[in-house]
Amino acid sequence: MKKRPDYLFLLLAASLVIIGTIMIFSASPALALKHGDSFYYLKRHLFYIILGLFGLNFALKLNLNTLKKWSLPILIFSLMLLVMVFIPKIGKSMGGASRWIDLYIFSFQPSELAKFAVILFLSSALANKKEGIKNFLSGLLPLLLMVGLVAGVIIKQPDLGTALSISFSAFLMFFIAGAQFLHLGVLLAAGAFGVLLISILSPYRLKRIFAYLNPWSDPLNIGFQIIQSLLAVGSGGLFGLGLGNSRQKFYYLPQQYADFIFAVLCEELGFIGAVVLLFLFVIFFARGIGIALKAPDNFSYFLGMGIVIMLAVQTFMNLSVVLGLIPTTGIPLPFVSYGGTATVINLFSVGLVANISRNSK
Repeated sequence: MKKRPDYLFLLLAASLVIIGTIMIFSASPALALKHGDSFYYLKRHLFYIILGLFGLNFALKLNLNTLKKWSLPILIFSLMLLVMVFIPKIGKSMGGASRWIDLYIFSFQPSELAKFAVILFLSSALANKKEGIKNFLSGLLPLLLMVGLVAGVIIKQPDLGTALSISFSAFLMFFIAGAQFLHLGVLLAAGAFGVLLISILSPYRLKRIFAYLNPWSDPLNIGFQIIQSLLAVGSGGLFGLGLGNSRQKFYYLPQQYADFIFAVLCEELGFIGAVVLLFLFVIFFARGIGIALKAPDNFSYFLGMGIVIMLAVQTFMNLSVVLGLIPTTGIPLPFVSYGGTATVINLFSVGLVANISRNSK
């Protein structure tokens, strides 16, 4: 007999979604007017939330053993979609990046599905390997090659931020699975060297690094994003300027309703509002980890932990960019930022963790 799902976990997710919707409503009207409707982004976001809620409900009732059997086909399917973005008239390019599949009514971003597909595949593989993960050649290497293949295609789009998000999430899953520290250390060093090499060989990525190191050296070009983000965060003070009163959202702060929505939140709701949001995230992640630790089997444990890790890594990367702690990555803030595919996948993932809670020990 299945138990009821963890309602506190679902309530925390709902709270984050509600805050995100309010902030998108506040941050997006200026740019939305380009589409002739100040509620353009809000309406689309609500549509994606509805799709996500259907996905959450489906995941809540899904047989996890069936999902485990489909882990490899889902990963292969996500890889096929990642390749399809390079096909003319199917893939959609914006700002020099090919990351979307054009479905005419709306666009679909395959890399968001790939994030989940990698977590699902690793959960199944790690549950089967058990102590075998300690062997590099037969345990860890095959999984590294699969993760590397997905990350490599995403880097080609180009989208280094998402590739890093997937790679670091996989690294943490290897860690909790019991991979040897020597293997993990070599893997971390090789990854850091690879990222440095890719950044040096790519002019626009190198500019982002220079902007991170000294944004004031070119405040109207490469340093513009970071400077405007820090101005938004700092001008909020303790209590903020009030909901809807952000000044930076008026064509100063890029992607104010998406990647930099936390900066707008800090400006309008102040330090208090930012702390409340961070508190909700911390409790949400802690509750998710608690659910995973009580999972009835290894696959459910790794899936629950993997989903929490995936969302936590994205949260950390987004907040770090907004606060100028790392170079710009283009990673949205889960549940809060505007983003169609990400919203649907994240809510589906929440449904899976809630599903695990129904079978917890």
